[in-house]
Amino acid sequence: MKIVLDHLTKKFPSRNKREKSDVIAVNDFTFEIPDGKLIGLLGPSGCGKSTALNLLCGLLTPTSGKIYFGEDDVTDLPAENRGVGMVFQNYALYPHLTVRQNIIFPLQNLKGKDKLSKEVMDQKALEVAKMVQIDQLMERKPSELSGGQQQRVAIARALVKMPRVLLMDEPLSNLDARLRLQTREEIRRIQKETGITTIFVTHDQEEAMSISDMIVVMKDGVIQQIGKPQEVYDEPINLFVAKFLGNPPINVFDAEVKGEKLYIGDEAVIDVKGVADQEVYAGIRPEGFVVDPSGTLGCQLVEVEVMGRDITVVTKHDKSHNVEIRSIVSSDTKVDVDAKDVRFHIKPHKVFLFHKETEERIEFEETK
Repeated sequence: MKIVLDHLTKKFPSRNKREKSDVIAVNDFTFEIPDGKLIGLLGPSGCGKSTALNLLCGLLTPTSGKIYFGEDDVTDLPAENRGVGMVFQNYALYPHLTVRQNIIFPLQNLKGKDKLSKEVMDQKALEVAKMVQIDQLMERKPSELSGGQQQRVAIARALVKMPRVLLMDEPLSNLDARLRLQTREEIRRIQKETGITTIFVTHDQEEAMSISDMIVVMKDGVIQQIGKPQEVYDEPINLFVAKFLGNPPINVFDAEVKGEKLYIGDEAVIDVKGVADQEVYAGIRPEGFVVDPSGTLGCQLVEVEVMGRDITVVTKHDKSHNVEIRSIVSSDTKVDVDAKDVRFHIKPHKVFLFHKETEERIEFEETK
């Protein structure tokens, strides 16, 4: 099911008596979601991603704009008629019902020609339970399940009607780290098996990047960038996107371009052909540093963290916005842990320049 959001805007009245202007939660949101894809809505708390999800499922009415499911305008269609499955952050299971009864519940509300027999409902419930691997837990109640199992029940309940669209609002935030990893892999598997267009809301960029076909990065209700996860990571459109994606985060410096060279402090770090002389923000991804005694950038060594397959070199620099600069290098790299300073060669394709005022990306031509 293709979904089209056409200039979607949602305003809420201000609760501040002195400030009468409305609060804009979603601002002119325009985006086409391809059929059968998993889309990650990504952004910090308060950016409007959950509001966008509630507009899609019909729990909120847009202030302006249109929502289309395929060719159908569903903007004013009640939530129960949209064919949407919703998975909430807090599971929202009925504690007095068994797993089977929780899964079947949406089917019991079908009326008229859509009404199903008990046998058919039981069969459908078992099918989705097997899909999410909880078919052995059908007679348990939510209190007898782990957090991961409860989340699977919530997913099964959303899938049992085979919705046209599956919406997930931070479904993994209540799980521990290992279970989050396992469950997100399950969500991806289920989405591929069913082919249901799925929108996955999260503030966890690693989560979104690992399972999404495309990600939509939001800030203050406004779309910042849309694209495939790796493309957005490799080509951030502005400083916000660059800082939001990546773990460890990108290292940001106050820098200056002079004579088509990028200076961090007094050191010319790389050539930036085609960029006019100006002050800039320079972002360097953690994997963009190579320990090299003759390198162009010197930093104060704080510590070396051995992670097994790689090493994190933790340093400081007077021009850095980050409290500590984290550089990820190969485990074969030799670093003198007793040294006061360490020098780096910088990979040009891991460096991004941003305008000092607008924070928009400044393109430059890499030299070979």
